[in-house]
Amino acid sequence: MKLKNILLLVVVVAVTLGVHWHSVNAARHRVVRCAVIGGMTMTGLWPEIARMFEAQTGYRVVVVATGERPLLDKAIRAGKVDLLTMHSGDITTDIIADGIAVNMRPWTRNELVIVGPTNDPAGIRGLTNGAAALKKIAAARANFVDFQGIGSRELTHTLWRLAGVEPKGNWVLKDDTTISKWNVLQFCRAHDAYVVVGYIPAQTGKMQNAGMEILVKNDPVMRRPYIVMEANPRQFPEANYAGARALADFLLSPEVQNFLVEFGRQSTAGKPLFFPVNSGWL
Repeated sequence: MKLKNILLLVVVVAVTLGVHWHSVNAARHRVVRCAVIGGMTMTGLWPEIARMFEAQTGYRVVVVATGERPLLDKAIRAGKVDLLTMHSGDITTDIIADGIAVNMRPWTRNELVIVGPTNDPAGIRGLTNGAAALKKIAAARANFVDFQGIGSRELTHTLWRLAGVEPKGNWVLKDDTTISKWNVLQFCRAHDAYVVVGYIPAQTGKMQNAGMEILVKNDPVMRRPYIVMEANPRQFPEANYAGARALADFLLSPEVQNFLVEFGRQSTAGKPLFFPVNSGWL
């Protein structure tokens, strides 16, 4: 009799633990852990998109890492992330090549601009062609800062190539004395210099912009793509691949692509902060 009771108790405990494990596992797979580039959380874009996705699907979106690209790279390689979104570049290519993530797709773009002193010695104010603006800066031998920010530097090299100019001379300055990249505009102000930086930090004041002005904008060439990717389920079996894929697909949906056009207009004089991947949405 005692043996029978013990066996019954064992069965009850096993069933209870099994139900609990199933409930915990099911709940865990309703959560999508995300690593998100800092500009999207800073502007409020990502929380808005997450809210829309949660309302439609029942998933819960959790940001486990936000900031610059190296931080997000570390998070997904450690298996802490189901979905990652950030600027495309060498880091994202390596993540895919190393089998850490799969299904990399562009889904939006941000814009870089040329900021300069309000006296505008090269006369570039109002131009919408970044390469033409750099050509005028070089012709005037006006000071230009070779900003060490990854995205800015990559784009600046492209613009110099398009301008057919090799930036050499004492008018090309290095920002190697700035303590933080957020102070680069003040470095430029002190040297009466131009620089290529992101529209978002320049417009919102994330970069201290007193005495400086956004002079060149609205050049499609100066837009950088953001990609989205899902953790590789073969590399990370515990990752919520289904949830990550659903969220990635949602980012490319007409609903979100249209939302990108409207987001930020009120605070930026009718100009989007983020652009759809397809110009047809504009």
